[in-house]
Amino acid sequence: MAKTKQERQKVKDTSKQQTGKQESKTKEVFVEEKVPVRLLMQYREKMVPELMKKFNYKNIMQTPQLKKININVGVGAATQDAKLIDSTVKEIEAITGQKPTVVKAKKSVSNFKLREGMNIGVRVTLRNARMYEFLDRFINVSIPRIRDFRGLSDKSFDGRGNYSLGIKEHIIFPEVNVDNVSRIFGMDITFVTSAKTDEESLELLKQFGLPFITKQSKN
Repeated sequence: MAKTKQERQKVKDTSKQQTGKQESKTKEVFVEEKVPVRLLMQYREKMVPELMKKFNYKNIMQTPQLKKININVGVGAATQDAKLIDSTVKEIEAITGQKPTVVKAKKSVSNFKLREGMNIGVRVTLRNARMYEFLDRFINVSIPRIRDFRGLSDKSFDGRGNYSLGIKEHIIFPEVNVDNVSRIFGMDITFVTSAKTDEESLELLKQFGLPFITKQSKN
């Protein structure tokens, strides 16, 4: 039996509603991958023009950018207490929002009671949205919580545009519940950039807001 005009229109409306719901669900899945607007706008509208002007870039593609952030935690005490690895993994996951990888020993060292294959560390690599979100929190929330902080050294570049720094206490991150911490540990954080020189990388990280302090030479 042929459908009336009203029935056909009702079928079309129902189909559109179902398609809209599917698109909405698809968008929700990828919300987590979006870069925070504040940092994205800051880089595109302010940092890129200033970097191009300072280093005389002819093409916008020459402008250095932050590629990834590596976080490494050594857990040497895990040779005595294997449970320390599990607690470190949970706390790094809370700090970064991403589950880290457990690092295993590549060779045995009898003096340290270390056997090949034992868990001795934790590491994680942040990219895209999680990288920018971590950087935002690190600059504006975590660094101000460092005791007796006087600025970051500008001497820790590797000659290829990458910068590393050491954190002595992981409790500077507000995601860590101090009441539940059984052991305070430090970590190494490396900012990997596309800069070809340390000078370009330094300027890029300064523009993002990392508080560097330049040591003046003594006369």
